[in-house]
Parts: sequence; structure tokens; C-alpha cells
Amino acid sequence: MGVLDGKVALITGGASGIGKGTAVRFAEEGAKVALVDMSAEEGEAARAEVEKAAKGGKGGKESAIFITCDVSDPEAVQKAVEQTVETFGRLDVVFANAGINGVWAPIEELLPTEWDKTLDINLKGTYLTVHYAIPHLREAGGGSVIITSSVNGNRTFSTAGASAYSTSKAGQVAFMKMAALELGRYNIRVNAVCPGAIHTNIGENTHPRNTEEVEIKIEMPEGRPFLNEGQGEPVDVADTCLFLASDGSRHVSGVEIYVDGGASLLR
Repeated sequence: MGVLDGKVALITGGASGIGKGTAVRFAEEGAKVALVDMSAEEGEAARAEVEKAAKGGKGGKESAIFITCDVSDPEAVQKAVEQTVETFGRLDVVFANAGINGVWAPIEELLPTEWDKTLDINLKGTYLTVHYAIPHLREAGGGSVIITSSVNGNRTFSTAGASAYSTSKAGQVAFMKMAALELGRYNIRVNAVCPGAIHTNIGENTHPRNTEEVEIKIEMPEGRPFLNEGQGEPVDVADTCLFLASDGSRHVSGVEIYVDGGASLLR
């Protein structure tokens, strides 16, 4: 028996990295999963992987769907949420995970359009995902909302040129805490995971420009006293999300959990 048996989860940014890893873990524990992403090819491949992992590796063709969606587009997000509920009949877990690193550049060189794109996907996308999910979570009698934030903007501020990214990540945590208080009366828990260095493909949407001009040199102590030298895998975040999605976290809401092996304590 899985800890998410009978649950339905929607995961944005579900085609790769942390999103895909979490979708697999949720499916292994009995959840039906809607993968939401911009990349159709990767998304369909991820859906097949999730189906294979469903129900503890026994497989299940009715366990996952893929939906193409730009999370910064209100209409697209609304349709993705509605399609999830139409397919599976309910919604219990929302993982607002989609995000980009965007352009990293000195503030005086960062263009307004570049700022807007990062904030639109990371912060507005989180709001839209939660906004359209709330009625369905309430109808289900409650549920869990998980937001992928970051150590950047919450415990680390030394990443050269990442002002837009860090601002979006700090904003996600503020939004999470407001939502946790507002939605608690409906038995909806809202929390955030703040990963550090996780081995994913997010570097593909990182575009540094003249960051050496504002780089801050940091000398780390010898021996690097972190778990796994501060390097993690998607499954490390996925297992944390599994706890937050499960009834094991029934009295946990309004908190950010750092998944970085303790590395950000010294940065």
C-alpha cells in the first residue's frame, strides 16, 4: 500500500529534473499524476516513465497524463488544472515546480523584458497554478500545495547576476506563507522546498551575461562539511516532496525546507 494511494497530483515542470523525479516517486506510492510542461517530447517520455513506475513498479496506463502548458499563461494553466480533474476526478496535491534561471546579469544591464520573463514563469506561474487549483482542493476536502523555491533569495544572496531569479524565489516563499495562513481553514497545507545544487538540466535555461563584473568571491572551508559535499539528486527533493504530499505532514504548513545538505549555511 502506497502512502499516496487514491491521491491525484498535478506537477508543473514535470518533464524533467525535480518535476519528473517527483512524479515518479508519487506514482510509485500510488498517486495518479498530471505532468505539466512546455516540452511535449520530454513530457511524453516522462509520462511513459511515470506509468512504468506506477504502483510500486507494477505499471499502470491510467496513472499519468501529460499536458502542454505555459505556466505564465492564465488560460493555459486553468485548462491544465481542469483537464487533470476531468481525467482523474479530483485533485489532492499540487506541486508548483516549473521555473527557469533566466538571464543572470548585473542589475544595470538586466533588461526589463528579461526581468519580466523570469518573474512571469517563476512567481506568476506559481500564483496561477495555486489560484486555479484551490477550488478543486477545497472540493476534495483539503490537500497539499508544494512550491519549488531555492536557497537563492532565501538563505544565499551571492549568486552573481541572479537578482531576478533570487527575487522570484524569495517571492515564492512569501506567497507560500500567505497562502498557508489563508488556506489552512480549508485543510490545505502549503509549503516550499528550497533546493541547493541539484543535478538537473536547469543550466540549459541559464543565460549569464557579464556576471564576472559583480561576482563575489567566496572561500569555502577545507573538507566541505556538508552532506554529499552539498551536491544532490532530483530524488533527494522528490522524497522531501513525498513527505509534504503525504498524510505524514498533516500538521506541517507554512514552512520552507532546505534540501541542500546544509551547504547554504556557510554561503
